[in-house]
Amino acid sequence: MPPELLPALAQFGAAGLIGWMWLTERRAAADREAQLRQAHEALMTERPRLDALLRALDANTRAITALELGQRSLLAAVQRDRREDHAPRSAAQTRRDTPTAPDRPADTRHKLRP
Repeated sequence: MPPELLPALAQFGAAGLIGWMWLTERRAAADREAQLRQAHEALMTERPRLDALLRALDANTRAITALELGQRSLLAAVQRDRREDHAPRSAAQTRRDTPTAPDRPADTRHKLRP
């Protein structure tokens, strides 16, 4: 409390002091209310930008998840192929997988006629 207000408050007594305290509290409450209103307005203007940012983040998360799943399936296919290449084969598998000469050529158009 400023010292120059003491004589004025003493003139009005306890009622003056209570009145001054009430006015001081009301001014502080009005200032707080103005700050809250400004903060609320700032949040409301930022809300659309925040929503757009969250939508973009969600879409990016889905894209990265899909990419990861694709990478995992590709890795599994490569590992499976590598295991098949290095796995010991039985004689029956080797005969079955080895290409044999065909009984007759597939393309007979180029044969010379007698």
